[in-house]
Amino acid sequence: MPISCTRNFFERFCVEEYNIDTIKQSSFLSADLLPSLGARINQSTKLRKHIISPFNSKYRAWEMWLVLLVIYSAWICPFQFAFITYKKDAIFIIDNIVNGFFAIDIVLTFFVAYLDSQSYLLVDTPKKIAIRYLSTWFAFDVCSTAPFQPLSLLFNYNGSELGFRILSMLRLWRLRRVSSLFARLEKDIRFNYFWIRCTKLISVTLFAVHCAGCFNYLIADRYPEPRKTWIGAVYPDFKEASLWNRYVTALYWSITTLTTTGYGDLHPENPREMLFDIFFMMFNLGLTAYLIGNMTNLVVHWTSRTRTFRDTVRAASEFASRNQLPHDIQDQMLSHICLKFKTEGLKQQETLNNLPKAIRSSIANYLFLPIVQNIYLFQGVSRDFLFQLVSDIDAEYFPPKEDIILQNEAPTDLYILVSGAVDFASYVVDGHDQIQGKAVIGDTFGEIGVLCYRPQPFTVRTTELSQILRISRTSLMSAMHAHAEDGRVIMNNLFMKLRGQQSIGIDATNNDQENRDFQRMGWEEWMDSRIDCKGSDVSNSTSESGEKALMDAIHKGDIEMVKKLLKRGINIEEPKVLTEARGGNSNSETKQRSNDSDQCCSSSIQAKVKDKRVTIHMLSQEKDISQRHNGKLILLPTSIEELLSLAGEKFGGCSFTKITDAENAEIDDLYVIRDGDHLFFHQIEFEGRN
Repeated sequence: MPISCTRNFFERFCVEEYNIDTIKQSSFLSADLLPSLGARINQSTKLRKHIISPFNSKYRAWEMWLVLLVIYSAWICPFQFAFITYKKDAIFIIDNIVNGFFAIDIVLTFFVAYLDSQSYLLVDTPKKIAIRYLSTWFAFDVCSTAPFQPLSLLFNYNGSELGFRILSMLRLWRLRRVSSLFARLEKDIRFNYFWIRCTKLISVTLFAVHCAGCFNYLIADRYPEPRKTWIGAVYPDFKEASLWNRYVTALYWSITTLTTTGYGDLHPENPREMLFDIFFMMFNLGLTAYLIGNMTNLVVHWTSRTRTFRDTVRAASEFASRNQLPHDIQDQMLSHICLKFKTEGLKQQETLNNLPKAIRSSIANYLFLPIVQNIYLFQGVSRDFLFQLVSDIDAEYFPPKEDIILQNEAPTDLYILVSGAVDFASYVVDGHDQIQGKAVIGDTFGEIGVLCYRPQPFTVRTTELSQILRISRTSLMSAMHAHAEDGRVIMNNLFMKLRGQQSIGIDATNNDQENRDFQRMGWEEWMDSRIDCKGSDVSNSTSESGEKALMDAIHKGDIEMVKKLLKRGINIEEPKVLTEARGGNSNSETKQRSNDSDQCCSSSIQAKVKDKRVTIHMLSQEKDISQRHNGKLILLPTSIEELLSLAGEKFGGCSFTKITDAENAEIDDLYVIRDGDHLFFHQIEFEGRN
C-alpha cells in the first residue's frame, strides 16, 4: 500500500499530462483534478533541436531525483561539519557522486527552455537561455558543487581544515530546489494543501533542530577545555563516546531549547556557548511564531466553511422567527442554504463569471447547446440563434420541495429541467395546492409567461434535487429581436403546443378562444417589440411584408384589408424552415391551420370594434348640422358598408355616400370611431339640383 501511494505521488508530480484523458470520464467531484495555473498551454509548443521543455516528464523526473539528493545534502553537510573528520571513506565517495549529479545539472540547465515572465511563452533560444542562467544562479550553483572536500585533504595542515568545512556548507544552497518544490506543490490542486503545508513546517523544524545541535556540538568540540562545555560537564569523556550517542545528545539539547522546556541538565558552561544559545533562542522566537501562525491559519481555514455555514443558518432562523414566516418557507430557506453549503465546491457560476466572454460562450455552447436544441420551443431555429441564447444561460441547483415559480408571479425567466423532477400546482379556494401536472428531464416551464406576457399560471415546485437552466426574458427577447425568422418559429412552436392543448400552463378545460387570445397577444407584443423608435420595422426581409401587413390590419381592426390579404393568400402559418424541418404537412393540415388563422383574425377584429355604441344622424340636403334629424343609438357594425346599409334602413331606405363626425370630418375607417361618437350620414346628390 505505501509503495502504491508513493508511485501515485511520483506519477502526479513528474507526469504533467497525468489524468488528461481519464478526467473526462470521472465524476465532477473527482479528487484528481487538473492544475489551475494554465501551464498546460505551453506543452504542445515545438522547441528547437536539443532544447528541453521544462514541462517534459523526463526532466521532471530528473528534478525529483535532484530533490532527493538535496535532502541528503541538507542532512550530511551540518553532520560532517560537526562530527566527522574528512577522510577517504564511503561518505567521501557518496559526496563526490552527488556533486557529479549536480555538475551534470549545471550543464543541462544551458539546454532547458524557460518561461518568459512577460509573454508567458517558452523561450528556446540558446543564447538567451545562457545569458539568463549566467546572470542569475550559475555562480551559486558552481560554488555549491565545487569539490571542497578533496581539496581539504590536499591542504590539511595548521587547522586549515575548518575553512574547507565552512566552504562545504555552501552545498546548503541546493535547498532552494526544495523550496521551489513546496511552492509548486502548494499551488497544485492534485495534492492536498493542508498536508503539503504541514510537511513543509515539519521539515523546517527538523532542519532547524538538526543544524542547531550540530553547531552547538562543534563549539564544544573546538573548545580548549572539554570539561567546561555543555556536554563535557555531564560527559567528561564525550569525545571517546560513540558517534550515535553524541548526535542524540546534541538533538536532545536542541529540541528542549527549541520547545522552551529547559530541564537544566544540559546548559551552557562558557561564553561561546552562552552567546550561541542567545542567538538560537532569538531565532526560536521567530520560528515558533512562524509555526504557530501557519498552523493556526490552516486550522481556521479548515473550519471556516463550517463556521460560515452555522452563522448563515443562525441568521436565517432568526430572520424567520422575527418575521413569523410559515414553516414551509422556513424549510425552503434552510434547504437552500444546506444545498449551497454542500455544492460550494462546485462554484460553477462563480468560475464562469471570472472568465472572459469568449471562453464563457465556448463553455456554455459545449455544456448547454445539446440540451437546448432538443427543447420543443427551439425546434427549427438556426444555430446562430441557439449560440447567442446559450451564452446567457445560468445553471442552478434546487433542493427538494423548493418553489421555483409562484403562481401569478410576474414573468421573468424561462426554465429548462436538466435533472430531477418538478410538480405544477395551482392554488385552490381551501388554501391548498392542487397538483396539475409534472415535468421530467428535458421539459420547459415558464414559457407562457415569458412569451405571452401573462402572469405565471401555476406554481412550480421541485420534488427532488434538481438542476435547472435559467434563461432570462431579456436575453430571449433580445435573441428573437436579432433573429426575426427564428422568433417567428418559436412563436409558432408555442402556438401549436397551445393549440394542441399540450402545454402544462393551459388547463384542459380551456377552449380554443383562450388559445387564440394567447396567440393574438403573443404576436402583437412580439411584433411591437420589433418596431423601433421611429415606427419602422427593424427587419428588412421582403418575405415578412405580407404577413406584417396582415398583422397590422388585425391590429387596426380593418376587416376589409384582412379579407383582401386573405384572398391574396396571405396567412399566419409556420415558416417554410419549420415546415421542412418537420418533413412537411398535408394539404388538409394547411387548410385547417388557415381556417384557424381566419377565425383568429376575425375574433381579433371583432374584439377591436365590438360593444361600441354610436348615435347616427341623417343630414338635410343643405348639409347643415343644425338641421339634422333626431339621432338613433345603434351598436357599431364590423364594416363601413354594413354601417351605411344599417343607417339607410334606420332612415327610411335612404342611400348614403359618406360619414362625418360632429366636426364635419369625413370617416373612412371604423378604427377611428370611439364609443359614444355622433355620426352624420350624407345622401346622394344629383347633378343639376339647385
